[in-house]
Amino acid sequence: MRSDRTFAIRPLGPDDVELLRDLLRASGEAFDDAETYSSAQPSRAYLERLLRGDYLIGIAALEGDVVVGGLAAYELPKSEQERSEIYIYDLAVAEAYRRRGIATALIDELRPLAATRGAWVIFVQAYRGDEPAVALHTKLGAREDVLHFEIAPAGVRDVPSG
Repeated sequence: MRSDRTFAIRPLGPDDVELLRDLLRASGEAFDDAETYSSAQPSRAYLERLLRGDYLIGIAALEGDVVVGGLAAYELPKSEQERSEIYIYDLAVAEAYRRRGIATALIDELRPLAATRGAWVIFVQAYRGDEPAVALHTKLGAREDVLHFEIAPAGVRDVPSG
């Protein structure tokens, strides 16, 4: 940890339901989508199950006791070899705390966690036009241009875009 850093990075464990809720609220604010992240949060039992499980990796960035950012990543076990991939689904930092190295520190915390799970790669997507995210991910990894498709499950009429 750098000595000039004013924030702490903390992986979430099985007892961190309230911290996960704070991370969800912070993500909703950072993405300007509080409706999705806060209006219908899962039950405590559901979140405890996620935090005890094998596939969610949650990491929070804290300034004192306040969550100012974080990430949610998922382990995807592969079938072609005994290895997995880690997908960063959400990476958010509150606007007032950006450009302080928090997003990089979150990913740096994820890297050894991914290695202990046998992951061979961590991947993340960024939307065209989100230049700060594109710059961050370009700095940390190799860019791969792909198309992303959202397919509705049976019985679902519309898949929300974005």
